[in-house]
Amino acid sequence: MSKRVAVILSGCGVYDGTEVHEASAVLVHLSRAGAKVQMFAPNADQMHVVNHCVGKPTEEKRNILQESARIARGDVTDLDKLDVTAFDAVIIPGGFGVAKNLSDWAVKNKEFTIQPQVEKIIKAFHTARKPLGMCCIASILAAKILPGCELTVGQEKECEKWPYAQTAGAMKEMGCKHVNTEVEKAHVDVKNKLVTTSAFMCNAPIHNVFDGIGVMVKETLKLA
Repeated sequence: MSKRVAVILSGCGVYDGTEVHEASAVLVHLSRAGAKVQMFAPNADQMHVVNHCVGKPTEEKRNILQESARIARGDVTDLDKLDVTAFDAVIIPGGFGVAKNLSDWAVKNKEFTIQPQVEKIIKAFHTARKPLGMCCIASILAAKILPGCELTVGQEKECEKWPYAQTAGAMKEMGCKHVNTEVEKAHVDVKNKLVTTSAFMCNAPIHNVFDGIGVMVKETLKLA
């Protein structure tokens, strides 16, 4: 029987929304596994809009749900309507939208809060013993909601290959166990049914990121 998977998006574009390549990789791997997918996003304004050519904010305003529809080819549902009982698992791709629209990590770092709707849904999946799959910076959501959980954002030592390694240190300070993992791999926290992969936390070729997300999707579905 096909697994039913909710995918939560946070906009469209790495600097102010969902990382498009991560979302696409998640969808390809889920499709290949025969999963039934429904995409969701909050119906709210983004924190801001970034001109991706120059990496700087503009004065424009955009809606998270409407932007996410670009990735979903129009087939995206208001996050308010996500019924946890209708799904076997949830997966959240990365991108700065997680840190700006699903939470305020980008502003407050480890003192951040999660958008209440998102927090409620993640807690509901966890309480129902349904697996959580997270890419890249999305793992911060699990770090906040599941104290003591095991997760990965790649490596803990910052270098050219791992420019965001300080995130691992922040997660450890929040009480989580960070597991150093290569980009082509994922880490499974069996106790919490949490599967994480570093994705673009690593400065790696896109096919390596794609492969790591594939492992995350496969392991998430195994737990479902």
